[in-house]
Amino acid sequence: MTIVTEQHAKELLTKVIAYSKADEIECNLDGRIGGNIRYARNTVSTAGESSDLTLAVQSTFGKRVGVATINEFDDASLEKVVRRSEELAKLAPENPEHMPNFGKQTYTKSSTYFANTAKVTPENRAQAAENSIKPSKANDLVSSGFLEEEVTCTAIMNSSGLFAYNTATNVDFSVTIRTKDGKGSGWASRNYSDVNLLDTKEASEIAIAKSKGSVDAKEMEPGKYTVILEPAASVGLLGRLAGAFDQRQADEGRSFLSNQVEEGKEGPKNKLGQKMFDERVHLYSDPNHPIAPSAPFAGNGYPRNKVDWIKDGVIQNIPNTPYWAKHTGTKYVPRGGSFIMAGGDESLEDMIKNTRRGILVTRLWYIRALDPQTLLQTGLTRDGTFYIENGKIKYPIKNFRFNESPIVMLNNIEALGKPERIDGNMVPPMKIRDFTFSSLSDAV
Repeated sequence: MTIVTEQHAKELLTKVIAYSKADEIECNLDGRIGGNIRYARNTVSTAGESSDLTLAVQSTFGKRVGVATINEFDDASLEKVVRRSEELAKLAPENPEHMPNFGKQTYTKSSTYFANTAKVTPENRAQAAENSIKPSKANDLVSSGFLEEEVTCTAIMNSSGLFAYNTATNVDFSVTIRTKDGKGSGWASRNYSDVNLLDTKEASEIAIAKSKGSVDAKEMEPGKYTVILEPAASVGLLGRLAGAFDQRQADEGRSFLSNQVEEGKEGPKNKLGQKMFDERVHLYSDPNHPIAPSAPFAGNGYPRNKVDWIKDGVIQNIPNTPYWAKHTGTKYVPRGGSFIMAGGDESLEDMIKNTRRGILVTRLWYIRALDPQTLLQTGLTRDGTFYIENGKIKYPIKNFRFNESPIVMLNNIEALGKPERIDGNMVPPMKIRDFTFSSLSDAV
């Protein structure tokens, strides 16, 4: 019973709450069924399925909180986990920032579940792998890939009347295809809620083209270049930006959103309402997005709705916690489940055609933070980096290490393309001027 129905979840959690002797109790039920297949050197190496259902119980006495978890669901086990959470709460120190549970809430209808994904079989996974391996063999290349799909259910109930339930599906696919001598490498990734949108052959053909095209890469001097970033090249930097949105960090002077106020003077502690980016930058969350939907409630059961984080380059909202919202007298704004960046009309091919001199980047990896105040990041290009001259890809180039901030990147936009789903988010290809490459890398 790793995926439970809404009615079953409600009955189970009602029973758990009835055992409670605490001032407040909150229960979180999380179920998952997942399957996967992995291949390397053009041969399937592992495959499997897993399932689990876990109950977490949080009991509260005053400002003391204890949490216990279990994956057994007979009556004795359910009562045992409640008692254990109560014991831990009584032993815990008081949390001065503890906030009471939310009461009953209203949620928008979720579009996160697709029956096609829930029905994937081992035979479907094997065929998807074969559709990637076969063209790799036909081109005398070596493929390695991983396909994983899952069905999840989440239910939250508390003693204040809140009940939330959602089911979701997701499928992830990635493939690296290299030449036999290891001198050329291509990569592609796909991520959807609906498995019917996944075409592993199409994705692999892109990786094949990049693998063959990246052989005998030439060196280029590090420096500032116009770059065309495919969605996989910018999602990591945008994710760092979205993850750094936090009102408390900003108010306490620990963030790129902190407002510098002269000593002895009054002023806003954060940059809410200030313009920080190019006017074309629109970053938002929408649980009902048709391609990248997310649960209509946050982990504490509070409703999620569509919210703009950046619009017209201006900071529109900054997420916080219930405690910090009360502490500062501001509205509580929960984090979004995923982020969506609005794009433009240019295709990737158009961007290349309109570039006199620049660099096409397939993806970035090994991204690490250098400075939280400026969001400066470092990392490497990988699996296909190409020099563009007079509107055409001229030749492959060796990979670079970059030192760049997404703040600077989003102020140097030259063009935006149509957003694509990657890692659960929607990200457009972007043409950026003056992107900083600091050194060369010998890795492919």
